[in-house]
Amino acid sequence: MASARDGHRQVVETFRERLGSVACDARSIAERRAQWKKLVQKLDFEWKARVHQVNRLTPTITEIVVHAPAAARSFQPGQFYRLQNFESTAEVIDGSRLALEGIALTGAWTDPAKGLLSMIVLEMGVSSRLCALLKPGEPVIVMGPTGAPTEIPRGEKVLLCGGGLGNAVLFSIGRALRASGCEVIYFAAFRRGEDLFKREEIESAADVIVWSTDNGAEIVPDPSRPYDRHFRGNVVQAMVAYAKGELYERKLELSECERMIVIGSDRMMNAVREARFAILKPYLRSGHVAIGSINSPMQCMMKEICAQCLCKHKDPASGAEIAPVFSCFNQDQPLDRVDFDNLNQRLRANSVAEKLSNLWLDHLVHAGNLPIWATL
Repeated sequence: MASARDGHRQVVETFRERLGSVACDARSIAERRAQWKKLVQKLDFEWKARVHQVNRLTPTITEIVVHAPAAARSFQPGQFYRLQNFESTAEVIDGSRLALEGIALTGAWTDPAKGLLSMIVLEMGVSSRLCALLKPGEPVIVMGPTGAPTEIPRGEKVLLCGGGLGNAVLFSIGRALRASGCEVIYFAAFRRGEDLFKREEIESAADVIVWSTDNGAEIVPDPSRPYDRHFRGNVVQAMVAYAKGELYERKLELSECERMIVIGSDRMMNAVREARFAILKPYLRSGHVAIGSINSPMQCMMKEICAQCLCKHKDPASGAEIAPVFSCFNQDQPLDRVDFDNLNQRLRANSVAEKLSNLWLDHLVHAGNLPIWATL
């Protein structure tokens, strides 16, 4: 509104000469209206997003495939989207309208030719759980892609480390690395083997995969991939076992990796950060680059607007606070600079409200007989 109020005079002045030369006969007016209608149809096709598919991957993870051609074409590995449904079309149960707040979702893959993009949802809070209720053909709001693309080097050896939903972010990153001539070793961690999703995409993202699970079923390596292994334990333990040669023959050494990209929960990323200076230190290359994808609390996701996503940083040498980073502008941040204690506190700031909201949604699930899998 402010821009329209203050800027309209300049816009009119800029186009004054052109406006003065526009023909006003009936034929010219009809042509302009036809051109305008054609432009609006094109913009609607490019920018109006609709749900294409909703795929259940695990009991707590859902894939939302959306038709949004402009958003799909613009995606680069590492970026994400902001998803929201329309309040006017949201279902009402027991007086509560099931409208999503804007949530940041991982961009897993895109098909620019078909105008499709995939977003992966971990069902934790109310809005993420409501994603399972989206229906094919339903109009939605998709903003983005936003965030900075992950830096893709050429011809390096790279270590990827993904935990749970963090693995969804690494699909496109790993494929881009390999396309750029990099060799990739990928440590893919899941709490249980049953939590594995998009296995083929993970395998296409790496030369070597070490699957690690805390419990549940083992993830049996594909026989056609002779260097892949499964490890029972957490991701740091898996990295140590691999480095020590306890998982048999190795195709890549950790000490050869010039870059490490870690994506997972704040606890998982902090554990990897600490291990690099302790138990993993003898096996890692000195001076390697270590990057973490930081998912701070977010609101606008419009890059440096609302400051909700500010992530506190510390100098790794002195421990002194340094300039913070807007995570929605650049989620890939130096692992050693992130203040993970502060990040953990911020991520827990709304935990009481989230628990109460989830309890109310549980009530609505039963009251409306809604097909939501994960009742928390």
